[in-house]
Amino acid sequence: MDYAAGPSHILPTEGTARFGSGLNILDFVKLTSIVKTGKTDIKQLGKAAMKIAYAEGLDAHAQAVAKRMENAG
Repeated sequence: MDYAAGPSHILPTEGTARFGSGLNILDFVKLTSIVKTGKTDIKQLGKAAMKIAYAEGLDAHAQAVAKRMENAG
């Protein structure tokens, strides 16, 4: 009966099903985080975000934050 009602242990898992759990819907779903910020948030966090971006060599990210800070007034 396990063959008909058991977990998806026969799907191609490149052998990982031997030591891991069966597949479920979460194995096929991509989770995405969305962060919404307003003008106040940009004003409070903008300088710190720019400093981090420049430190990591992400100049375009820092410039994008600067533009958002300009638009926030």
